[in-house]
Amino acid sequence: MVTNPIRIGITGAHSTGKTTLLRRIEMELRAEGIRVARTGRLGKRAAGLGLPKMERHTAASTEWIIAQGIADEIAAAQTADVVLADRAVIDALAYWHAALEFRGETIDPGDEERLRLLAATQHAKYDLLLATVLDPAAPVLERQHPYDPRYRELVDRRVHGLLVEDDIDHMRVTHDPHDEGQAVKTAARLALQLVPA
Repeated sequence: MVTNPIRIGITGAHSTGKTTLLRRIEMELRAEGIRVARTGRLGKRAAGLGLPKMERHTAASTEWIIAQGIADEIAAAQTADVVLADRAVIDALAYWHAALEFRGETIDPGDEERLRLLAATQHAKYDLLLATVLDPAAPVLERQHPYDPRYRELVDRRVHGLLVEDDIDHMRVTHDPHDEGQAVKTAARLALQLVPA
């Protein structure tokens, strides 16, 4: 059992390069002999249970995604030196906020307080949090990721707004190859410094 694995989380709107970036980080770390575990596919798993997602996201689906994400990260931490969280907990909040705005609905204060508190328990656990930035000009494979462009922009705005509002330490990652390369280097440097040899 690993006592204190490094946690690297990623957040951002859909189709902004999150999974690809984490895959690059994972390959870099594995090449250095570091044991890596990656979480993810929360949206697909939620949909498999019949929970609404994307523009139909609700307080219940948000709570499930946050709670399941926490459980997945804890499970992954048992056998890895580095846990890569594909969709840090703040992600679910941003998608929910964006869905409510998209539908023209107001946030229930009780749901908001409860879900913000649940997510807040996790923010400090990330040694590095990467936040991808939407580039509307970047191509999207609609066959794999059908989306509404307006909703995608709302998610991007909500992700970055919540990070600033809650004063969550993070590294912004644009679609620029140099920026992405810097994120990979930062993650690798952190892991090499903190993982015992």
